[in-house]
Amino acid sequence: MAATQFLDLAELAARIPDGAFLALPPDYSNVPMAATHALLRRPVRDLHLLCVPTSGIQADLLIGAGCVASIECAAVSLGEQGPAPRFTSAVVNGTLKFVDSTCPAIHAALQAAEKGLPFMPLRGILGSDILANRPDWKVIDNPFADGKDPIVLLPAIRPDFAVFHARWADRQGNVWIGRRRELMTMAHAARRSLVTVEAIFDGDLLAEDELAAGTIPGIYVDAVALAPRGAWPMGLADLYAPDVAHLADYARRARTDEGFRDYLAANHLEPAHAG
Repeated sequence: MAATQFLDLAELAARIPDGAFLALPPDYSNVPMAATHALLRRPVRDLHLLCVPTSGIQADLLIGAGCVASIECAAVSLGEQGPAPRFTSAVVNGTLKFVDSTCPAIHAALQAAEKGLPFMPLRGILGSDILANRPDWKVIDNPFADGKDPIVLLPAIRPDFAVFHARWADRQGNVWIGRRRELMTMAHAARRSLVTVEAIFDGDLLAEDELAAGTIPGIYVDAVALAPRGAWPMGLADLYAPDVAHLADYARRARTDEGFRDYLAANHLEPAHAG
C-alpha cells in the first residue's frame, strides 16, 4: 500500500468524488467538521452517507445543502437542540432516500467488512419493524442449533471512505484516536480513510506505549490534512467542548429553508460560484 499522503484541506476534500459512499462518526466522536465545510464549499453532490451509527449537524448540513442522495443511520438528531431540521424536512418531503437501521446492525455490518466476511449474524432485531422493512437482511435458522433458532444475517458494509477528525497524526501516517474504537472499525472496513488532525505528532505514535493502543496504523490511512479545531462547532475530547451557542443558533436558523441559507452565507459555507 502507498504511504499516507499529507494534503491541505481542500485537496483532502477533493479526494471525495460525487456519488461517494462515506462513513461518518457520531457527534460524540471526532466529527470532521472542517472537512465537511470544505465539501460544502466545493460543492459535492449525490453522496451516500453511513452514520456510525448516528449523526447530527454534519449530516444535517450536507443534506440541507443538497449534497446527499441517501443516508443509512440509526438516527440524525441535534441532541439537546432538538430534531435535525434539514434531515427531517428531507425525509418528510421525500427528497432523501432514508435507510433505517440500528446501532448494533451498523456496527456489525462494518465488522463484517473489517474481517473480510460477506455478512455478520445478529439476533436482537428479530421481530422488529425495521427488520420487516429491510429486504437486504436475511433470516435463517442457526445451522448449529437443534430445531428452529432464527438469526438475522446482515450484509457487510464497505464504504468508499471513512472520514473523521483526530488529535494527532505522525509523519508515518499513524493516527491517534484514543478511546474512540468505532473509528478503528471504520478505517478497517472502508476502502480508504481520510483524516483531519489537530496537530502533527513529533515522533512515532506506535512506538509510544501509552498511545499505541489508540493508534490506527498508517497502512489504513490514505491521506491526512492539518485542521486545528477541525471538529468545531462540535467538540474534541480533552481539548475543547462543543460550541453550544453556535449549535443552538444553527438549530434555530435551519428550521426554514431561508434560515438555513442564511446560516450557510453567514458561515462562508456557500460554494465560491454561488450567488
